[in-house]
Amino acid sequence: MSPFLGTASSLLRNTVRAATAFGLAAVLAVPLTTGTALADAPVAIPPGLSCDTGVHNNDDYTGWAFCTNNGGSTQTFWVHLICGWSPDVDGERVTIRPGQSGQSTAHCGALGTGIGKIEVHP
Repeated sequence: MSPFLGTASSLLRNTVRAATAFGLAAVLAVPLTTGTALADAPVAIPPGLSCDTGVHNNDDYTGWAFCTNNGGSTQTFWVHLICGWSPDVDGERVTIRPGQSGQSTAHCGALGTGIGKIEVHP
């Protein structure tokens, strides 16, 4: 038996361990995101507004926010779409007085992966 067999075996074992540890560390360092888990994505809603958000029935690249002003002062809001591979987009600014409702819509670029998240911004 060769006197170097134990050393080569140990070196191979240590190399495999290091590669496994590096691979695991690399996987854990990448944040897990889902572009299609829209129902699970939290929606940021400004204080004083009650909002519903969604994706258009006939166009998966168009999103909307419908908000009612429950506060005591006029508020402005807009929908913000996170569009995956395409640039994120903002909808039109909508100003509503107390008790009123309004809707803002936006459209992600067609070359992207669609809407990944819908937010409402003040």
